Amino acid sequence: MGHHPVNTTAAASSAPSGASEAARFVAAQTLLTLDSRHPFAGKSLIDAQDMHRTVMSGFPGWVDDGSPDPRAQMGILSTWTVDLRQARLNLVVQSSLPADWSGIPHAALAEKPEPLTIDRTFRVGDQVAFRTVVNPVRSVPPPPGSPPKTRGTRVPHTRPEHVKGWFARRLQPPGEPAIAPDGLTRIGADTDTDRIAVRMLPRISSPAPHKGLRIARAEIKGTLTVTDPKTFVAALTQGIGHARAYSCGLILVR
Repeated sequence: MGHHPVNTTAAASSAPSGASEAARFVAAQTLLTLDSRHPFAGKSLIDAQDMHRTVMSGFPGWVDDGSPDPRAQMGILSTWTVDLRQARLNLVVQSSLPADWSGIPHAALAEKPEPLTIDRTFRVGDQVAFRTVVNPVRSVPPPPGSPPKTRGTRVPHTRPEHVKGWFARRLQPPGEPAIAPDGLTRIGADTDTDRIAVRMLPRISSPAPHKGLRIARAEIKGTLTVTDPKTFVAALTQGIGHARAYSCGLILVR
């Protein structure tokens, strides 16, 4: 299961042919600290669709109503944690545009929103600590004899070792291309998967009219070594995996 430990010296000299040696990542991030006992925050915790609306509420007027996939157009990704003892919902929202959180009820805010501008250049061989919450699923093809164009089903991974395998497929060892042989987009970085921590998180769901919306989640933490800066910045900007509209896929680094 484990990748070989990353050799940063080799990484620095083994960037894929044509890959840039450095790439710049620019984004806006906001830390929202909400009182989880307030109905506004409580509803977002109970209903994944309501959490999506809370995140999107910070970006009124940037995209025309009815425009396809406004979240992706504005580069919006998010992730959240809950501190049950402190009754705090900590929500991090990343975007390519400035956010306006004046629509959140003042009483729901445990602290003032903390805006931050990220402007960082990554180079081959850089090591960064990371944390991400992902929706780790695999596609199961439709059974034999199904009608043409029948879609397969997405089945969630439920064991940490399987989540490690899901993440390992997205790693990009030194000298490897950004697209894996199976067509999967890699993340421009590598790590020893035996040294990452995986924690299964509670599933999130939404009641009617979004019946069947149940999203499996897992937290992955560790250290990455950048092997392809341009691809790495794309992963930071666009997120990884499915359910990015529901607070999955954002990679936070430091």
